[in-house]
Amino acid sequence: MIPVKIACERLKDSGELFLELGRFGNISVEIYGPKEVDLQGPHEEDELYVIISGFGRFQCEGQIRDFEPGDLIFVPARAEHRFVSFSDDFRTWVIFVGR
Repeated sequence: MIPVKIACERLKDSGELFLELGRFGNISVEIYGPKEVDLQGPHEEDELYVIISGFGRFQCEGQIRDFEPGDLIFVPARAEHRFVSFSDDFRTWVIFVGR
């Protein structure tokens, strides 16, 4: 178990935009906190985002939706997606299935 506060501190201390926190079989758990622009592209694995903090808008395959803390977002493998606008405090768990 990794508490949210510790995960966010590890991400901040790393100086990176994302940080892998663990692997469990074919599942990878990361924390992600983009700055100003989300430059990610499609992934080969299915992906779940669980919003930790912040709010904004998320685009997947041409559809745009608002998000806020507690929201769960599913992205199928190879789908074009990104966070198109978000607050400075935006952080999310990222769970890849099939890694």
